[in-house]
Amino acid sequence: MAHARARRNPADGRAPVRRAAATVGVVFLLVGLLGFVPGITTGFGDLRFAGHGSGAKLLGVFQVSVLHNAVHLAFGLAGLALSRTWDGARTFLIGGGAVYLVLWLYGLAVDHGSGANFIPVNDADNWLHLLLGAGMIALGVLTTRDRRRR
Repeated sequence: MAHARARRNPADGRAPVRRAAATVGVVFLLVGLLGFVPGITTGFGDLRFAGHGSGAKLLGVFQVSVLHNAVHLAFGLAGLALSRTWDGARTFLIGGGAVYLVLWLYGLAVDHGSGANFIPVNDADNWLHLLLGAGMIALGVLTTRDRRRR
């Protein structure tokens, strides 16, 4: 038998695209913050502002720099801000996904040991950017197939 005084779902009344954008935004904020935490980011002493010379790796896998972490933080803030409206959330997911696909292409084209790798990215970042781009676009499309705006 259901409880008569069930707890209210905090997601009630929010369109799925808005919940998805907010969730992705929170994940980006978390990743950006974790990039500044020694231990979670290995080689923290080798963290540089930008460039391929940054030896820091988030979770020991993904090459990061202060700039890279700042981009994640900015994407997170954008996701939270844009999740306030249906149109904004869809724009964040599809547009942000497109940006990450461009970053994936950049990572494929750039020599990882050159100064052109200013973000910086490594092979693990490239695969993650591909998955993020495709995943964000899929979320933006699949959560807005029903054109009703709530």
